[in-house]
Amino acid sequence: MAIKVRLRKKKISKGRESLYLDFYPAIPHPETGEPTRREFLGMYILEKPKSPVDKQHNTDTLKIAESIRQKRENFLNKPEIYSQYEKEQLRIKELGEQCFVDYFRKLANKRKASNHDNWVSALKYLEQYTGGTLRFADLNERVLNDFKEYLLTTKSNKSDKTTLSQNSAVSYFNKVKATLKQAYKDGMIQIDLNSRVEPVKAAETRREYLTIEELNRLVKTPCNNDLLKRSALFSALTGLRFSDIQKMTWGELEYIEGKGYFLNFSQKKTKGVEVLPISEQAYKLLGVPGAASDKVFKDLTYSAYHNKHLFQWIGAAGITKDITFHCFRHTYATLQLFSGTDIYTVSKMLGHRDLKTTQVYTKIVDEAKREAADKIKLDL
Repeated sequence: MAIKVRLRKKKISKGRESLYLDFYPAIPHPETGEPTRREFLGMYILEKPKSPVDKQHNTDTLKIAESIRQKRENFLNKPEIYSQYEKEQLRIKELGEQCFVDYFRKLANKRKASNHDNWVSALKYLEQYTGGTLRFADLNERVLNDFKEYLLTTKSNKSDKTTLSQNSAVSYFNKVKATLKQAYKDGMIQIDLNSRVEPVKAAETRREYLTIEELNRLVKTPCNNDLLKRSALFSALTGLRFSDIQKMTWGELEYIEGKGYFLNFSQKKTKGVEVLPISEQAYKLLGVPGAASDKVFKDLTYSAYHNKHLFQWIGAAGITKDITFHCFRHTYATLQLFSGTDIYTVSKMLGHRDLKTTQVYTKIVDEAKREAADKIKLDL
């Protein structure tokens, strides 16, 4: 007679249910030899899971318990099937011996451009924390949460005097979570650890921008580097990143009768192909047209030396804000929203893939409106 093995639950303390196997008919107890109907697995699930993490815990635990049930039933009834199960367990064990850091490195090498650089930076911190060796079998929530804490407290590789920024920690830990997600999909790990580990919470950052009055002061203020001045003002009028301005060629520019000037280009950061209308004023900042393959802002570079020219120009205009080149892109977005341009259009003009990325600018506008409202005060 075939022995039936069923997975059952028994309520225990703290809203939990203990998992056990029910044998019918009874089998000899492995230690006493007496007939027994039960084998408790030392595993539990939550009777009423409340969070996604709780639900995932139940799913993963039941999955493991079911595999044990199958193992017992196959062993008791079909030894040849049990041997296949043993082979599968051996395969899983072999996968567990492989190095998670090496797996991460392979994924990093598949990335391109700036995304690749970000993965490589994350890899360096992972290597520092693990010593370059971490088996898949050793991965668990505690190890991952400890690495998260390490990122939040370790010194930056760029400077021994400063701690790694919170948003860098966010980015690097997200790379680890993405790797865990892929590893679960590839069958390298049997539990979806990515869903069990919370990401690092992003810190709110202030996006500095220039008012239209400050921007006009800069127009009238001489700069030691005219190329830098024209490119910065061009960013403020188009919202383009420095990297896209730097690589822009005359062949990417097009004039359509009755429509005006357009820039057809591929974003360096996102690789998205964009068609960006640009104003007459923005076009006039470009100078004398050259060959199609010539760069518009030839010899434009961004370094500590050129930053010095930027800071001197900002200071000469009487502006005390901490302005970098990227702030001119922030200025474009903020002034567009101040002028009444809807957020969807601004998002498209900036080349954002996700509207959430653009929504940070609405907070800046709301704060500025609040400050403006508070400036008028009566003696009441």
